[in-house]
Amino acid sequence: MADEYEQNHVHEVYQQIAGHFSATRFKAWPIVEQFLQAQSPGSVGLDVGCGNGKNLTVNKDVFIVASDRSENLARIAMQHQPHSTVVADILQLPHRDAFFDFAISIAVVHHMSTPERRVEAVAEILRTVKPGSGTEPGGKFLVYAWALEQKDSRRGWDKGDPQDIMVPWVRKSKSDQGQEQTFHRYYHLYEEGELERDIEQAGGQVLESGYEKDNWWAIATPKPKPKPAS
Repeated sequence: MADEYEQNHVHEVYQQIAGHFSATRFKAWPIVEQFLQAQSPGSVGLDVGCGNGKNLTVNKDVFIVASDRSENLARIAMQHQPHSTVVADILQLPHRDAFFDFAISIAVVHHMSTPERRVEAVAEILRTVKPGSGTEPGGKFLVYAWALEQKDSRRGWDKGDPQDIMVPWVRKSKSDQGQEQTFHRYYHLYEEGELERDIEQAGGQVLESGYEKDNWWAIATPKPKPKPAS
């Protein structure tokens, strides 16, 4: 079962490494920062898979509801007041349809272990974002996922390599004379164009897309729903 696999190889790992992981995450990536700064004052947004909440402080003129599947990471993110943080699964978000002005999900959907679940995750976030109507544009959703094409990074993956992999996280224990502990997390490495295809399949319309920091990213909006026949 995919949910059990992700529980063992994603969720439980982040529960164990939350503190160490948080200590290595402290600054928003450039395009994430640019996207958040572009939101109108008073906007209400959603951060799915917020981790330690490092992106919550980028724009002090917006309010963000953050969520993470890891209770330990969500607890760390709660320090970023006045924003709200909840524990939630990306496939079952506890939010109303078409409620948020914008949404972000940074380096999260690649932890879903099947193509169907990755599309479902994107669709679930799009569900919560306001769609366009007439001449009014809809809310925007920024999503990042690790890229397969990383030949210039220290990891060195590239086209032709496996896309479904286990990535180690090494942590030195404070006890046991500093012995190292290694945890393995599941990742799906997105190939060029795959993120855009998932968004389209999930009912979104891609507005922009590109590559940054070994990730593919895209900005999307929910496709307007057709008007009922009169």
